[in-house]
Amino acid sequence: MYRRRPGGIEVLLVHPGGPYWAKKDAGAWSIPKGEFDEGESPLPVARREFQEETGAIAIGDAVPLGEVRLKGGKIVIAFAIEGDVDADKIVSNTFEIEWPPRSGRRRSYPEVDRAKWFSPDEAAAKINSGQRAFLTRLLTMLAPGSSR
Repeated sequence: MYRRRPGGIEVLLVHPGGPYWAKKDAGAWSIPKGEFDEGESPLPVARREFQEETGAIAIGDAVPLGEVRLKGGKIVIAFAIEGDVDADKIVSNTFEIEWPPRSGRRRSYPEVDRAKWFSPDEAAAKINSGQRAFLTRLLTMLAPGSSR
Protein backbone atom coordinates (compact mmCIF):
# COMPACT_ATOMS: atom_id res chain seq x y z
CA MET A 1 0.00 0.00 0.00
CA TYR A 2 1.17 3.51 -0.73
CA ARG A 3 -0.20 6.97 -0.06
CA ARG A 4 0.49 10.47 -1.32
CA ARG A 5 1.43 13.13 1.20
CA PRO A 6 2.50 16.77 0.77
CA GLY A 7 6.09 15.63 1.30
CA GLY A 8 5.79 12.87 -1.30
CA ILE A 9 4.95 9.19 -1.51
CA GLU A 10 4.92 6.96 1.56
CA VAL A 11 4.83 3.16 1.57
CA LEU A 12 3.47 0.86 4.24
CA LEU A 13 5.82 -1.84 5.48
CA VAL A 14 5.31 -4.42 8.20
CA HIS A 15 7.78 -5.87 10.68
CA PRO A 16 7.66 -9.64 11.28
CA GLY A 17 6.68 -10.74 14.75
CA GLY A 18 8.24 -13.38 16.93
CA PRO A 19 11.46 -13.75 18.86
CA TYR A 20 13.75 -14.20 15.83
CA TRP A 21 12.85 -10.74 14.45
CA ALA A 22 12.44 -8.89 17.75
CA LYS A 23 15.81 -7.07 17.61
CA LYS A 24 16.17 -6.83 13.84
CA ASP A 25 15.28 -3.64 12.00
CA ALA A 26 17.15 -2.61 8.84
CA GLY A 27 16.47 -5.21 6.17
CA ALA A 28 13.79 -6.95 8.25
CA TRP A 29 10.69 -5.05 7.13
CA SER A 30 8.47 -6.38 4.37
CA ILE A 31 5.40 -5.81 2.30
CA PRO A 32 2.44 -7.70 3.78
CA LYS A 33 2.57 -11.08 2.06
CA GLY A 34 1.78 -14.75 2.32
CA GLU A 35 1.61 -17.97 0.39
CA PHE A 36 -1.03 -19.08 -2.03
CA ASP A 37 -2.04 -22.58 -3.01
CA GLU A 38 -2.15 -24.04 -6.48
CA GLY A 39 -5.26 -22.83 -8.23
CA GLU A 40 -5.47 -19.59 -6.24
CA SER A 41 -5.02 -16.27 -8.01
CA PRO A 42 -2.32 -14.01 -6.60
CA LEU A 43 -4.41 -10.81 -6.28
CA PRO A 44 -7.21 -12.18 -4.06
CA VAL A 45 -4.55 -13.88 -1.93
CA ALA A 46 -2.61 -10.61 -1.65
CA ARG A 47 -5.75 -8.84 -0.43
CA ARG A 48 -6.47 -11.64 2.06
CA GLU A 49 -2.90 -11.65 3.39
CA PHE A 50 -2.93 -7.86 3.74
CA GLN A 51 -6.06 -8.13 5.86
CA GLU A 52 -4.69 -11.03 7.93
CA GLU A 53 -1.44 -9.20 8.68
CA THR A 54 -2.85 -5.72 9.28
CA GLY A 55 -6.55 -6.10 10.06
CA ALA A 56 -7.26 -3.55 7.30
CA ILE A 57 -8.91 -4.11 3.94
CA ALA A 58 -6.99 -3.18 0.80
CA ILE A 59 -9.69 -1.54 -1.31
CA GLY A 60 -9.03 -0.11 -4.74
CA ASP A 61 -7.37 -0.82 -8.02
CA ALA A 62 -4.34 -3.04 -7.71
CA VAL A 63 -1.41 -2.44 -10.02
CA PRO A 64 0.89 -5.43 -10.59
CA LEU A 65 4.52 -4.90 -9.54
CA GLY A 66 5.69 -8.24 -10.91
CA GLU A 67 7.60 -10.85 -9.00
CA VAL A 68 10.95 -11.36 -7.32
CA ARG A 69 12.78 -14.45 -6.14
CA LEU A 70 14.07 -14.17 -2.58
CA LYS A 71 17.43 -15.60 -1.50
CA GLY A 72 15.74 -18.71 -0.11
CA GLY A 73 14.07 -19.37 -3.47
CA LYS A 74 10.59 -18.17 -2.53
CA ILE A 75 8.85 -16.22 -5.29
CA VAL A 76 6.89 -13.15 -4.19
CA ILE A 77 4.29 -11.53 -6.45
CA ALA A 78 3.30 -8.00 -5.42
CA PHE A 79 0.63 -5.43 -6.18
CA ALA A 80 0.41 -1.73 -5.35
CA ILE A 81 -2.78 -0.19 -4.01
CA GLU A 82 -3.19 3.44 -3.09
CA GLY A 83 -4.80 3.70 0.32
CA ASP A 84 -4.39 4.71 3.89
CA VAL A 85 -4.49 2.75 7.13
CA ASP A 86 -3.58 3.72 10.67
CA ALA A 87 -0.28 1.86 11.07
CA ASP A 88 -0.50 2.20 14.87
CA LYS A 89 -3.76 0.22 14.94
CA ILE A 90 -2.88 -2.85 12.91
CA VAL A 91 -4.01 -6.22 14.23
CA SER A 92 -2.25 -9.31 12.92
CA ASN A 93 -3.05 -12.98 12.92
CA THR A 94 -0.77 -15.16 15.05
CA PHE A 95 1.47 -18.19 14.69
CA GLU A 96 2.76 -20.68 17.23
CA ILE A 97 6.31 -21.98 17.68
CA GLU A 98 8.35 -23.76 20.28
CA TRP A 99 10.20 -21.04 22.21
CA PRO A 100 12.84 -21.14 23.49
CA PRO A 101 14.03 -23.83 21.07
CA ARG A 102 13.98 -27.38 22.46
CA SER A 103 12.17 -26.15 25.59
CA GLY A 104 8.97 -28.05 24.92
CA ARG A 105 7.00 -24.83 25.43
CA ARG A 106 4.85 -23.47 22.62
CA ARG A 107 4.19 -19.76 22.37
CA SER A 108 1.98 -17.66 20.18
CA TYR A 109 3.26 -14.52 18.44
CA PRO A 110 1.71 -12.03 16.00
CA GLU A 111 2.79 -12.66 12.42
CA VAL A 112 3.35 -8.89 12.18
CA ASP A 113 4.27 -6.97 15.32
CA ARG A 114 4.07 -3.47 13.84
CA ALA A 115 3.55 -1.46 10.67
CA LYS A 116 4.85 1.93 9.67
CA TRP A 117 4.65 4.40 6.81
CA PHE A 118 8.05 5.19 5.30
CA SER A 119 9.39 7.64 2.75
CA PRO A 120 10.95 5.87 -0.24
CA ASP A 121 14.48 6.42 1.10
CA GLU A 122 13.57 5.11 4.54
CA ALA A 123 11.74 2.15 3.02
CA ALA A 124 14.76 1.25 0.88
CA ALA A 125 16.85 1.00 4.06
CA LYS A 126 14.24 -0.97 6.02
CA ILE A 127 12.80 -3.41 3.46
CA ASN A 128 14.15 -6.90 2.94
CA SER A 129 16.73 -6.54 0.16
CA GLY A 130 14.99 -9.18 -1.95
CA GLN A 131 11.86 -7.03 -2.06
CA ARG A 132 13.58 -3.71 -2.83
CA ALA A 133 12.76 -4.14 -6.54
CA PHE A 134 9.06 -3.70 -5.72
CA LEU A 135 9.81 -0.29 -4.23
CA THR A 136 11.80 0.72 -7.33
CA ARG A 137 8.99 -0.45 -9.62
CA LEU A 138 6.37 1.46 -7.59
CA LEU A 139 8.37 4.69 -7.70
CA THR A 140 8.95 4.31 -11.45
CA MET A 141 5.23 3.76 -11.95
CA LEU A 142 4.37 6.88 -9.92
CA ALA A 143 7.05 9.12 -11.45
CA PRO A 144 5.86 12.21 -13.32
CA GLY A 145 5.28 11.36 -16.96
CA SER A 146 4.47 7.70 -16.30
CA SER A 147 1.17 6.34 -17.58
CA ARG A 148 -0.25 5.97 -14.03
